[in-house]
Amino acid sequence: MTSQAFQTFSHVIKDAVDLLAHFDAINTKPPPDNAEVLKRASLVMALAALETYVEDRITEAAGQVVGRDGEQGRLRAFYTTSLQNDLKYFHTPTSDRVSKIFEKYLQIDVCQGWEWNHYDHVRAKTHLNAIAKKRGDIAHRSLRPVAGQAQAHAVNREDLRKHIRFICDLVEATDKYIEAKL
Repeated sequence: MTSQAFQTFSHVIKDAVDLLAHFDAINTKPPPDNAEVLKRASLVMALAALETYVEDRITEAAGQVVGRDGEQGRLRAFYTTSLQNDLKYFHTPTSDRVSKIFEKYLQIDVCQGWEWNHYDHVRAKTHLNAIAKKRGDIAHRSLRPVAGQAQAHAVNREDLRKHIRFICDLVEATDKYIEAKL
């Protein structure tokens, strides 16, 4: 059974996919100068979808963990208030940040569940961190192409497609792992 967080993610990630489709639709030879913004925005949206998934999934799991304390229990109130406070400062889902919050609240090393097809947890962590760094560079430094200056684009179409697929696979692996560990 998939979590509610996974179902929400499946809906939200479509924004990144739709932005990529818009890029494809207007990508001509030569592409319009403003087309690159769609790829950068798509990567930012994909990482935002992952960040939202992590926040929703740990909140959902925390509710399961403290569910036995009753709706008005003091332990439940403290636990969920602490989690909500920590989530206010949870930005850019790097492997370290994701790992630490799941370890703190669920005593689960969620990164150990990041195994699928050609990925083991070490490679998945490295890849996530690289995507997060790229997203940070895009979001904070724009990396907007400068007219008349030949330079590689911050995000090429094929890499973006792979990043979105990676994030979807990562969320699926995470969801299955948490379900098995709770």
